[in-house]
Amino acid sequence: VLLAAAVCTKAGKAIVSRQFVEMTRTRIEGLLAAFPKLMNTGKQHTFVETESVRYVYQPMEKLYMVLITTKNSNILEDLETLRLFSRVIPEYCRALEENEISEHCFDLIFAFDEIVALGYRENVNLAQIRTFTEMDSHEEKVFRAVRETQEREAKAEMRRKAKELQQARRDAERHGKKAPGFGGFGSSAVSGGTTAMITETIIETEKPKVAPAPARPSGPSKALKLGAKGKEVDNFVDKLKSEGENIMTSVGKRSAEAAKVLAPPINVESVHMKIEEKISLTCGRDGGLQNMELHGMIMLHISDEKFARIRLHVENEDKRGVQLQTHPNVDKKLFTTESQIGLKNPEKSFPINSDVGVLKWRLQTTEESFIPLTINCWPSESGNSCDVNIEYELQEESLELNDVIITIPLPSGVGAPVIGEIDGEYRHDSRRNLLEWCLPVIDAKNKSGSLEFSIVGQPNDFFPVQVSFISKKNYCNIQVTKVTQVDGNSPVRFSTETTFLVDKYEIL
Repeated sequence: VLLAAAVCTKAGKAIVSRQFVEMTRTRIEGLLAAFPKLMNTGKQHTFVETESVRYVYQPMEKLYMVLITTKNSNILEDLETLRLFSRVIPEYCRALEENEISEHCFDLIFAFDEIVALGYRENVNLAQIRTFTEMDSHEEKVFRAVRETQEREAKAEMRRKAKELQQARRDAERHGKKAPGFGGFGSSAVSGGTTAMITETIIETEKPKVAPAPARPSGPSKALKLGAKGKEVDNFVDKLKSEGENIMTSVGKRSAEAAKVLAPPINVESVHMKIEEKISLTCGRDGGLQNMELHGMIMLHISDEKFARIRLHVENEDKRGVQLQTHPNVDKKLFTTESQIGLKNPEKSFPINSDVGVLKWRLQTTEESFIPLTINCWPSESGNSCDVNIEYELQEESLELNDVIITIPLPSGVGAPVIGEIDGEYRHDSRRNLLEWCLPVIDAKNKSGSLEFSIVGQPNDFFPVQVSFISKKNYCNIQVTKVTQVDGNSPVRFSTETTFLVDKYEIL
C-alpha cells in the first residue's frame, strides 16, 4: 500500500505531501524529517527501509520525489509509480524549485490523486492524467451550446415583445385611447403611463450586453459544471476582487512589465507630447502579408498657461506613403508648407491640463517588406508527433522591441512540449494550452532567433501564432524636433514620450 507521496528538500522539509491513508501531520512530517538521515550516499539504491515503512525516492535537482510505502508492497510497482510521479511534476512546474512547486501545489495534488486512490495505483498514463485534471466534458459543451441558443431566442423574443408593446402604445396615443395593459394582473387597471414605463424599461434593458437567464432553466443547470473556463473563471475573479481580494493575473503582470519598460520620463516638462502608434497585422503561414494597418497620433499636454501659444516643428522622414491628418483647429496650410503645427487663429491658446490630439496618421498596406517582425512557423509531422521550428527576424532594424511574447497554440491533453533549442525563455500555460516564447529585447544586435520543440499533434494545431511587444521607438519616423512660441519664435523646453504597441499581430 502506498501511504504518501511527497516532494521535499534535501533537508527533509515537505513542500507538497499527499497522504493516501489516514495519517496525522506530525507522523508524516516525522517520516520525511527522518528520510535524509536514513539515506546512504555511498550506495546506488533508490529506496531505503525502516522497521515500519519503505522510502522509494528519486532525486530531482535540489529536491526529492519520495513515496512512502508499507514494507510488503511490490518494489517494482512502486518504482514504476515513482517514475510516473516524477514525470507529472515538470508538466505543471517550469522549474524544479521550491517556490515553483509551492505555487502549483494544488495542481500537483489533483494529479497525484489521479495516480493513486486509497493507497493503490490506478492504471493511468500521463495523457490520461492531463485529461482528467482538465475535466474537459463533451456534455458540458453541449449544455453550454443549448443554453446559448436559449439565451439568443429569449433575447429575440424580448425585443419582439418590446416592439409590439411600443407599437400598441403609439397606436393608443394616436387614437386617444388607453394603452392596452398586461394580462393576468387586471389588465384593464393598468394605465397608459405605466405601460409606457414598463415598455421603456424593457427596451432599456437591451442596451447592456448581459445575457439574460434562459426562458426555461433545465435541471442540469444546477448540477456541477466540470472544466469551467473562460467567462466563469473571469466572473469568479471579479467576485474575489469585489470582496477585497488582491488578484494578480498574468495579464496584470504583463501590463505592469509594460508600464516599467514604457515608464514616462522623470522630468515631464510643461509642454509634454505623447506619440503613440498601434499596429494591426495579419500574415499567412506560407508568407505574404494579408493586411497591415498602423495608426499613430501626437497628443499634446500643456500644464503652464504661458506656453499655451506655441507651434510644434514636425520632422517627417517617412518614405512609406503615410496619410497625415491634422486637427480641424490646426492650420493645415502652415503644416503643409512649413511642417509646423499651430492653431488657425494665432491669438488663441491650446487647452491647458488636457491631452489634445493635434496630428494623426495612418498606414495601410499589403507590401511584405513593410512587416516589422517576420515569424516563420514550420511544423513537420514525425510519426504521431510534430516537430515545430519557429523563427523570428527583425526587418525594421531601427526598431527596438521590448517584452516580446510569441504565443503558439498547442493541442490539448497531450502534455508539455519537449523543448530542443531556444533563444530566450519559454512558458508553458497548461490551462490554456499555449506555449509562450519570451524575448526581453529584439533589436539590430539581436535581430533573429529560433525555437525548436516537439509534441503530439497535427501541423494545423500550432496556428494562429500571435505576437505582442512594446517599443519606445515608433515605426513611422515622425518626430517633434522643436517647440517655439508664436510671439518671438523663442524655443520652449518640451518632453516626449513615444510608444509603439500591438493591437493585433497574427500569423494564420
